Amino acid sequence: MSIVTRLGCILIPLTLLASAAAAWAQAAPPPTPMPFPQALQKAADDLFGKATLTDQQVDLVIDPLIDAASGSQSTATRSMQQTLIEIVRKSYPRFTVQSFDSASLARKPVVLVGTFTAVNNNGAADGVRDAYRICLTLADLKSNSVVSKGVARARIEGVDVTPTQYYSDAPLWAKDQATDAYIKTCQGTKLGETIDPAYVERLTANALVNDGILAYESQHFREALAYYRAARKLPGGEQHRVRIGTYLAAGKLARRDDMVDAFGDLVDYGLGANQLMVKLLFKPGTTQFIDDPRIAEPYPMWLSQIATRARQKGACLEIVGHSSRTGLPQVNERLSTLRAQFVMDLLLTGAPENRNRIIATGRGFKENLIGTGKDDGSDALDRRVEFKVIGC
Repeated sequence: MSIVTRLGCILIPLTLLASAAAAWAQAAPPPTPMPFPQALQKAADDLFGKATLTDQQVDLVIDPLIDAASGSQSTATRSMQQTLIEIVRKSYPRFTVQSFDSASLARKPVVLVGTFTAVNNNGAADGVRDAYRICLTLADLKSNSVVSKGVARARIEGVDVTPTQYYSDAPLWAKDQATDAYIKTCQGTKLGETIDPAYVERLTANALVNDGILAYESQHFREALAYYRAARKLPGGEQHRVRIGTYLAAGKLARRDDMVDAFGDLVDYGLGANQLMVKLLFKPGTTQFIDDPRIAEPYPMWLSQIATRARQKGACLEIVGHSSRTGLPQVNERLSTLRAQFVMDLLLTGAPENRNRIIATGRGFKENLIGTGKDDGSDALDRRVEFKVIGC
């Protein structure tokens, strides 16, 4: 006997109601992307205007916004942060923006986190990324809870998502627990929920890492290195950004041995996580590395460290080539495979005995991280070469 619900004098099966609700949800139109400035204003107004806080005056710190796909800061996220500060000062005087540092964090302020992510507006997992999703969250350290959310969709026109200098110079990419905790705090929480403890634990270290990034980008390399070393000693300071920053600063200071050791540390971390994504840039449409010596000069050292440390760990590797969305799918898949084979041949040059421990494959643009198809510095991660630890 079927279960029914009585509405007036009409009996409607619950299964029919559920089916109708599901059909309605599927038929609901996607959000309409707005021009970027309007989308950010909407998200900010929802965030600050609807915040559930009892204090009349609120200290606010901003943990720098990131791209949720890559974990990077970009020209767009930096611009968003500055605009948010201006919006607060103009329209929401209840909030006072403080520096993101240990002294401010000790007063248990409200922390703003935000992500900016390229998405397919219709929700197709493999579709063209034709919009940006803005997510803003306020996390109150006093109540240890999420006190406001603001979301919006922005058009892609006129948005510069080129990574900032630190992230552009980074030799490889990997999300770690610190980045995942940040993204979860923004995207994976609901109003009133407890802040992710993994995020709170790393806040002071995050502030030092940010100081290091800003020092590096202003060419104060010794100061940057000091910030990274200090951050690494703190709870939650064992972060991928610290390892990358140490490598970059050592390179700028011409400390060759420290640079090699730091890159080896990055490789060990990636192999331990079974995934090492390296930014080896190629000439368009070819299997030859880019001509720019400023970029390609360290490639031999990188590959030597990968080969050496993989051998020391007895690891077998799958080298996976990737491409951006530009061009025909079958051409991109073929090119990404050839590039992976090229890298494999380089690894085997000095260690031919490893031939049975390495394979090469290509994915084309099937596993894009950025997915905008701009084919410039903003989506360089989509043209990465990935080293995956596999069973021998």
